[in-house]
Amino acid sequence: MADIKIPPGTAADAPGPTALRPGRHSPPVGLRRQRARATAGSGRMAALLVSPTLLVLSIVVLYPTVMALKESLYGTKGLDPKTGFIRTTEPFVGLRNYGDIFGTGGDRFWNAFWNTTFFTVVTVGLETLIGVAMALIMHKAFRGRALVRAGILVPWAVPTAISALLWRWIFNSNGIANALVGHQILWTTEGFHAKVAVIIAEVWKTAPFIGLLVLAGLQVIPKEVYEAARIDGASALGQFWHITLPLVKPALLVAVLFRCLDALRMFDLPYILVGAQKNSVETLSMLAQNEASNVRFGPASAYAVLLFLYVLLIALAFVRVLGTDLAGDGGAAGKGAGRNRRVRVPALRRAEVPA
Repeated sequence: MADIKIPPGTAADAPGPTALRPGRHSPPVGLRRQRARATAGSGRMAALLVSPTLLVLSIVVLYPTVMALKESLYGTKGLDPKTGFIRTTEPFVGLRNYGDIFGTGGDRFWNAFWNTTFFTVVTVGLETLIGVAMALIMHKAFRGRALVRAGILVPWAVPTAISALLWRWIFNSNGIANALVGHQILWTTEGFHAKVAVIIAEVWKTAPFIGLLVLAGLQVIPKEVYEAARIDGASALGQFWHITLPLVKPALLVAVLFRCLDALRMFDLPYILVGAQKNSVETLSMLAQNEASNVRFGPASAYAVLLFLYVLLIALAFVRVLGTDLAGDGGAAGKGAGRNRRVRVPALRRAEVPA
């Protein structure tokens, strides 16, 4: 085979990334250095902008958490068995407070734990259903929509303490709740009816919050999508299931996450509505407050640390399981889609039109 000589100066003879490595395109060294400097500059600017927020979070969240963890390792002052006098400082007891919580105080702790979990699951579930219904109503175009939106959002704007007082009057023995039921029920005493009262008041108070976030998600859905679905013969239920629900899912999951974290820390509503030291409605926050009010700061801090860990685990599990849906990428990030992400629009089943 004869040797083929390529004249110098031609395109094939010119050195370059394409000629040296077919299929690979590497930018010049100068361009890569410019990109590196731009990336470093953007990183420094981002860190500078985020630093005030990190500082505030450190002061408001990190420092109290560390101090609570430290305080949970100390006991109450009490009497010193060596001298017989009251201690001037709190003694270091290590993990004894945690041992007492799961030992001598285990019944009360688990009762508060299950009450907190029960309130969270039931209230957030009902709030999600009612909130989505509220969002759909507020999204419809009809006369007086602004008035309806304002009326729905009023309960969420009312402070929780004021809301608890209002519902305490409603659930009074001579209140409107017994008049509607037709029976004399002592709602604010021990029993399952006290749980029902707390659930009703909590759902009334915070369901508009989920409705507001879902409404924001509904307003960014193009109307052309619904028009195309109606042309294809999709019913109202089909449009909701295949269009509305998938497109508002990121906003809905964020609302549910916020509500779960808030419900796990429930304190003021059952405390004012029903009262303190009621086994039916006592939550972990109420348990910690009761210990602190009795000047047992060590056990109170231990309860607070356990509640913090519980909330943290729920948040991590929620984000771990549904984190990709929170970002609205349909799980592409978790499957290594990288840069070539595609938004999958659920296909609608065409209605069968009889001939």
